[in-house]
Amino acid sequence: MSTLSVRQVRFRYLTLYGLRWLPSGLLMTVMILLMQERGLSLSQIGLVATAQGLVVLALELPTGGFADALGRKPVLLVAWAVALASLALMAVADSFWMFFLVWALQGVYRALDSGPLESWYVDATLAADPDAEYERGLGWAGTVIGVAIGAGALLGGGLVALGPVGPVSALTLPVLVAVVFQAVSIVALLLLMTEQRPASGPAALRASMVQAPRMVGQAVGLLRRNRVLLALVSVELFWGFGMVTFESLLPVRLSEVVGDADRAAALLGPAGTAAWLANAAGAALTPFLLRRLGAAPAAALMRVLQGVTVVGMGLLAGPIGVLIAYLACYAVHGASNPLHMGLLHRQVDGPYRTSVLSLNSMMAQPAGALGAVVLTALADATSVGTAMLVGAVMLAVAAPLYLPAWRAGRVAARSGPAESGVGPVLPTGPAGSPAGPPPVAAPASASAAGAGGRSA
Repeated sequence: MSTLSVRQVRFRYLTLYGLRWLPSGLLMTVMILLMQERGLSLSQIGLVATAQGLVVLALELPTGGFADALGRKPVLLVAWAVALASLALMAVADSFWMFFLVWALQGVYRALDSGPLESWYVDATLAADPDAEYERGLGWAGTVIGVAIGAGALLGGGLVALGPVGPVSALTLPVLVAVVFQAVSIVALLLLMTEQRPASGPAALRASMVQAPRMVGQAVGLLRRNRVLLALVSVELFWGFGMVTFESLLPVRLSEVVGDADRAAALLGPAGTAAWLANAAGAALTPFLLRRLGAAPAAALMRVLQGVTVVGMGLLAGPIGVLIAYLACYAVHGASNPLHMGLLHRQVDGPYRTSVLSLNSMMAQPAGALGAVVLTALADATSVGTAMLVGAVMLAVAAPLYLPAWRAGRVAARSGPAESGVGPVLPTGPAGSPAGPPPVAAPASASAAGAGGRSA
């Protein structure tokens, strides 16, 4: 891994990241409609979708520790192979239980996929240059995901418009193209990700299975010892709860202001693509925000601004106003994620990096489920606008949780880059300060390995 430059590592990371999300964009426009076409009711669709959440919740931490112990590349290969199997099964599934298995496989894929690629990028970048500002690459990754999902959604819509091709229905076409892209991504992973591991083969597999629980336990232990890390991970609780407003309640709110569900659905198609492009634009602002404000203050500001955009979605009267607030929300969302993840990476070194990312990602799962129950019930009892205002408050009140990282960054900045290990642009060093202990150091073999977060 040390033979690659920072630029080469970033190029490979962004290429793999785009390929990873392109199939998701293809499926966005057809997944629910395809299941309905195959005979599932809406209630059955809701039930099969729970399989993914349950599997992710059960496997998120163990698979993160497994990736840290065995290596990021083999875990990603298994993850992307499972994704390929789930897509192939989706293309032919025609019953409740077959789709339940599709979603369960998607849960395995997402649990295995959560963190390794991003961890590989950060560790490989630091192996090439210990002073490199990897936050820029994380910001560009946010741009890539927006473009990839937006392009995939447009391509999926175009394939559906082409109509059936022989015995293949119009809604099945995007799934088959997603299978092809998923296979391409596996080949690209084999070619582009290089990782040095101390051992391989059956012995390494057995050793990693033994080490994985220890990795998870030590990653959890970091939360107890590091107040900065604990605060950052806690942001996900509010984030996961509040995201229900613009992921689930927005279609209902738009239907209210338009006065017609079909018209609202027609507006949401292009609006969804535009939202992901806005997400990409927001992520592209990351370097500017780092220079002007610093990571922690900018991340806190984004939490408040996202709450403001959700207030706009809940209060503005016309569809144009609601959709403008929706696009602004996704632009802020795109800027928030790389800032948050950059701060998170500063608190942990190589051996536990993926486990910590899994912890961070896992926090959003129960919070999102609780938000879905509470906010939808509140919307039924009062109004969708009221529920969105409550969600907006939950998003904004997470802002003070970035204070420990900001204080630690100021201490690190006073110590100087040589002592803090922080580059001149980003004043958010490791927690070698009153806010928390230094991050765990990687052994020489792990730090040279370049091993390999999360989404919104």
